[in-house]
Amino acid sequence: MPMMTRRLIHLLAGLCLLAIVPVLPTHAQAPTEQPPAQVVQTASDAPDDKAIESRIIAIFSEIDSLKRVEVDVSEGVVTLSGGVSNSAAATRAIDIAGRLVGVVTVEDKMDRTLDIEGNVSPLVDTFHARLKSYYRALPLLGLGLALFLVVSLLGHLLASWMWLWRRLLRNVFLAELVSQAVRVIAISIALVMALSLVGATALMGTLLGGIGVLGIAVGFAVRDSLENYISSIMLSLRQPFRANEHVVIGDQEGKVVRLTSRATVLMTLDGNHLRIPNAVVFKAVILNYSRNPERRFEFDLGVDAEDDPIAAMNLGLGTLDTLPFVLKQPDASAFIQTVGDSNIVLRFQGWVNQNETDFNKARGLAISATKDALETGGFTLPEPIYRLRFDGPVDAGKIVQDMGGKTTERRKPERPSVPAGSEALSVAPDDHIEKKVDEERAETKETDLLDSDRPVE
Repeated sequence: MPMMTRRLIHLLAGLCLLAIVPVLPTHAQAPTEQPPAQVVQTASDAPDDKAIESRIIAIFSEIDSLKRVEVDVSEGVVTLSGGVSNSAAATRAIDIAGRLVGVVTVEDKMDRTLDIEGNVSPLVDTFHARLKSYYRALPLLGLGLALFLVVSLLGHLLASWMWLWRRLLRNVFLAELVSQAVRVIAISIALVMALSLVGATALMGTLLGGIGVLGIAVGFAVRDSLENYISSIMLSLRQPFRANEHVVIGDQEGKVVRLTSRATVLMTLDGNHLRIPNAVVFKAVILNYSRNPERRFEFDLGVDAEDDPIAAMNLGLGTLDTLPFVLKQPDASAFIQTVGDSNIVLRFQGWVNQNETDFNKARGLAISATKDALETGGFTLPEPIYRLRFDGPVDAGKIVQDMGGKTTERRKPERPSVPAGSEALSVAPDDHIEKKVDEERAETKETDLLDSDRPVE
């Protein structure tokens, strides 16, 4: 009983060590293939039952787990009895007996005792043998670990030379990407070299295969993120805009704050923070108002159908030419847009410099000045005409009586005079949003992929 207890303790200790010790090959040589099963010859060319029985007993006596097996042979039929520790030992005995020449069949009458000693001892012996192999492999394992650390450290040092990658690639995002790629490649090479040194080629193949399958699964799971990441690379190369430029991306409008590895950050014209995924930005139509400082505004004004549209256009163009914020080159223009039943719609166009003039303010003042000039010049700006339909006879006198018995003329109210220096007449650009963008760029330490040294696409 004390011996059985010691063996149980050894078994439990071995199982614990097997759980924490990595599985390594017992030697550095590649595993050899087992030779195919061959027929075991007896001592004579014409074997009889006694010869077969003696041969089997002699073989079983050399195997500890089969020493208690009893053999009886009659007319080539081998009957195996006695006790074995487990089914594995019984199967082994049947296999050995069946390989002898002259054996017709094997009868299994063995008793599976399932005793503790018989089943635990092989495990303990195997554990001891493996532990000895680990001990012998410690110098080789240490050398493999040292090789892994040296190669990984060299790769890490090479990847940390950001000045080199930025100088070669001229792009912050690509420099960081290449740096990370160099680090991963170095670790992979170090791992392959270390596993090859210790002879774990089979483990290396299994590891690479598992990584490949895992990579495919992860690729399908994060394909949206991967698309966004690739779009970030392309945008960093293309440089479609600069910081603080006025752009329209799809249906989103604002001032550019920065371009990150995940999204394009805008400051909307009403002062809100907007993040657009780079995958959306890359595929969207981008309208950049800041690329060309000259921008054209246009508006429509209608005159009465009986008025002269050419005279009205000349008067409007003369008014636009007098406005200081309207550029002389390109010239302002006007043309007839549509002709209706009671009016003629004229379209006026003019150009302003966005760096010096607020576009919306300039357009509004141009509309007001042109409208006043047309009204002062005697042109009638048509008012809506409504046609009423009455079912039955209409008594006009009664209608006039119901309205008070008199008609009144519409009088235009007198307009208050506006001082020349009034804020309403100012067309100076509003730089509030630009200041907010500059403040955010100064306060936020997030990496900006916009490079002012690179040309804009």
